[in-house]
Amino acid sequence: MICGCFILILSRFRQAVTIPVMVQPDTPRNSSLVPRPSVFEEAEACLRAPDPDTKLQLTREVSAAWRAGALSCEFGSEAVGLSEPGRPARPELVAPRDLPARSTASEVGRAALIHSICHIEFNAINLAWDAVYRFRDLPEAYYTDWIKVAREEAYHFSLLRAHLRHLGYDYGDFPAHNGLWEMCLQTAHDPLVRMALVPRVLEARGLDVTPGIMYKLEQSEDANAVDLLRIIQRDEVGHVAIGTRWFRYLCEQRSLAPEATFRELFNQYMPGGGRGPLDRASRLQAGFTEAELDYIEGAG
Repeated sequence: MICGCFILILSRFRQAVTIPVMVQPDTPRNSSLVPRPSVFEEAEACLRAPDPDTKLQLTREVSAAWRAGALSCEFGSEAVGLSEPGRPARPELVAPRDLPARSTASEVGRAALIHSICHIEFNAINLAWDAVYRFRDLPEAYYTDWIKVAREEAYHFSLLRAHLRHLGYDYGDFPAHNGLWEMCLQTAHDPLVRMALVPRVLEARGLDVTPGIMYKLEQSEDANAVDLLRIIQRDEVGHVAIGTRWFRYLCEQRSLAPEATFRELFNQYMPGGGRGPLDRASRLQAGFTEAELDYIEGAG
């Protein structure tokens, strides 16, 4: 491909008159000819960043670049499996059963609760970027959706961390568990399995429990935290809906029945079934069918 000036050389006429060589002035370089960075390389940079502030900044920058059309979906190689994402040395990661139970009646108990949700949102940033980085050759709309999720999860983390600091603590001050990322690794082999289980099981569970958490915080007169969770609940309905949309798209591509496929994967990966009551209204808004909700409640 040739960019820059073009040289026009005119041959001699029959009369043997020599025409001087005419050199056209430089023309502007066509920006469409300049290779765009790969969205997969940028997603990997976000995923690997260990410092929360750096991860947030990169997330904002890559999201803006994608929306501006400055990134491409071209890739020269498959994703390299990441066993661990970038994250800070703290919080200490422990088994869920080893997390101490605290009452929200105390300030430290409320701070620990906010910290646990803050940790979920930090992991959710990594999960969203992993969904972009790991799964190639999907429609551009898929990457648009999951970059939006990454941006909104980063916003949620920022809100919660600011409130945690207002309470006199910071992200990393309490232990946490690694359940979300462990499910990320279990579903790394197939985007259909990922869409079925991370947004539609783990994140959807957040839709069920958040109203109860909001009630506890209202009783503790933490109105600011309640307002933050109201924002998060609204956005998370959209995130689960994105998972539903791409789960059904992938089922259609493979000529699979979505409801039967979801039940099969739910049984395989979630042997304990559903836990606790469902927020059916939020789940229906996020794309679940009544039959799916009946099945989940029956499996629990």
